[in-house]
Amino acid sequence: MMGKEKKYFHAIKIVEENCTGCTRCVRVCPTEALRVRNEVVILDDSRCIDCGRCVAACPYDAIQTFADNLSIIEQKKYKVAIVSTAYAGQFPENIGYKTALKALLHIGFDEVAEESMVTEIMGKMIREYLRKNPQTRPVLSSNCPSVVRLIQVRFPSLLSHIYLNEAPMSVLAMYLRKKIAVEKKISENDIGIYLIVPCVAQVTAVHQPEGTYRHLQDGAIPIRDVYQKVMSKMEEIAKDKNDIKVYPKGLSWALSGMEAEEINDGTIKTLAVSGIDNVIKILAKLENGQLEKYDFIVLNSCENGCVGGVLNIEHPSIAASRIRRILRTKKSDKVDDKFFMEMYRKGNFKVRPLEPRPIMQLADDIKVALEKMSKIREITEQLPGLDCSACGSPTCKALAEDIVAGKADIKDCVVLLKREKVKK
Repeated sequence: MMGKEKKYFHAIKIVEENCTGCTRCVRVCPTEALRVRNEVVILDDSRCIDCGRCVAACPYDAIQTFADNLSIIEQKKYKVAIVSTAYAGQFPENIGYKTALKALLHIGFDEVAEESMVTEIMGKMIREYLRKNPQTRPVLSSNCPSVVRLIQVRFPSLLSHIYLNEAPMSVLAMYLRKKIAVEKKISENDIGIYLIVPCVAQVTAVHQPEGTYRHLQDGAIPIRDVYQKVMSKMEEIAKDKNDIKVYPKGLSWALSGMEAEEINDGTIKTLAVSGIDNVIKILAKLENGQLEKYDFIVLNSCENGCVGGVLNIEHPSIAASRIRRILRTKKSDKVDDKFFMEMYRKGNFKVRPLEPRPIMQLADDIKVALEKMSKIREITEQLPGLDCSACGSPTCKALAEDIVAGKADIKDCVVLLKREKVKK
């Protein structure tokens, strides 16, 4: 008997009345999570990895993102914003990095922390992890939630290679909740920790984290939703003479290649890959034993790294240029890594080994499953092999699978229909 089907949270929604059935989204989905049936797109929850490619591809706004609204912060007594490394690149130079951070204190947050505070410390943890786990090579960074889910769906044999500790913003959330509770003498439950994020995958990771032992944050708010409110506070901030600590050195992790570069201390061989198509090619090489030996591989589903997330405002190249300029000109405040390293060595940041996502179970009975596999091959051979997606499935093989699953008909293939008409 099959187990109860798991429900998945996704930070995207389909607006059926906007959908024209054009199949643009179907063609770009890296896990074949989308189909068009009756001129409306349908999402397979178990396959979706929240990479956001469908959102960018849809010209009709039929696939939209959703996340927590800023009003959610009113649910907690003490409100903390943890800002993604991509945030700094969204604001023009005349606004300034520090001003953009201070503005968050003027739109309702009591405290602002940057992911960049801990990236250098994370590098130290990762290097220690690599030394203590020489049997696992390469280790795959777990910093991009879309990539983690991609491995679960398409490359489950590589799950044992994933770095089994929390990502930077989760590490910082654990630290801040304990620190603030002691310093402010308030209950940890009264502290709201909200991520300001550049991509839908990070929204999903907050609401349905993979492998972690508990929910560490109370919400995830898109950078683009905060942007206008921040900009509206510029005059008010000009009068604010209070200072704020900044950690620009760690902003480099928003850029493709920089996490890998900074993990490499001369003894560690690293590789960085960005863009979901490139990531898939590298994972396929690794799975097939065709990749040369690396110690640590950083994989980002977005082109250019986190600055390429669909919840950002600025063009990725411009945002990256701004961050590089900040890296050259700004000095970072210091962070004492003693407490973080103590927590790490006690195992406080560990996550459970991840399990594959069961995306297509043909049947419980092995004999029936083999018969269905044979039928899929038979139907695939009948189809034209053009992978045109006009049928609403991403490929001819996917259509064959859908037919065997009872979700489509061979008559959905418009190429075969046209051939039949020509014969007549």
